[in-house]
Amino acid sequence: MKVHHLNCGTMHPAGGKLIDGEPGLLRRAELVAHCLLIETGDSLVLVDTGFGTQAVARPREWLGGFFLAAVGARLEAAETAVAQIKALGLDPADVRHVIATHLDVDHAGGLADFPNAVVHVRAEERRSATAPANAAEKNRYRAAQFAHRPLWSTYEETGEPWFGFDAVRALKGLPEEILLVPLPGHTRGHAGVAVDTGDGWLLHAGDAYFFHGQLDPVAPHCPPGLTAFQTLVQTVRGPRLENLARLHELARTHRDDVTVFSAHSPVELAAVRRKSPGTE
Repeated sequence: MKVHHLNCGTMHPAGGKLIDGEPGLLRRAELVAHCLLIETGDSLVLVDTGFGTQAVARPREWLGGFFLAAVGARLEAAETAVAQIKALGLDPADVRHVIATHLDVDHAGGLADFPNAVVHVRAEERRSATAPANAAEKNRYRAAQFAHRPLWSTYEETGEPWFGFDAVRALKGLPEEILLVPLPGHTRGHAGVAVDTGDGWLLHAGDAYFFHGQLDPVAPHCPPGLTAFQTLVQTVRGPRLENLARLHELARTHRDDVTVFSAHSPVELAAVRRKSPGTE
């Protein structure tokens, strides 16, 4: 399988060093929306979709005014998954599967661009997004992003152990080299996606963490602004911290076997593009 690492949504929140750890407090920080495009041989698979084309056309309706103001989203047609798939010489119509780490606006905004794709997601995440049980869930997800009635394929808490994680499972209609890894905390149905490239595993950890330094094997660290943000947007604190600890241990003890990265770190995106064998 060939794996392409895409940035499907650049964000520039205020806070500078407090957010991305780079020098300067008065500048805007930089975050990305790291998505995967997997060529399986007979079809294309997307892991998350980023903002999507509708966000460029009607940003306030699609992403919400609060989100736009908070993250400083840069909405460019060239960064949509559709445009990047075409730039690779591939056909967006061949995207037959989308795997969602979760359904927040910056991860599910492009679902409507692939209306014929099966959307694989944990059952708890679909319930939270499409039938919100409280005000927090209603405010978190954007109903417009699901109005096209996605072709859902949902998964309950069953599966096998995988590198210290439980209930890990293959996905219907997809190669066994692609696995769904439950990582609840950021949302109730949050998950990671593991891909066996033949030269080692990739683990897209979604929003289980945000900053590359959180997996530092010696001195884990995160800028204070981003630490506060992760706490603010978490749904269940205990599981989030437990999964972060598991990810740290995985990255520390199996770094030759598994490359772990999050959805929003530009440092990790650049590193995996540069160093991951068998990927692009």
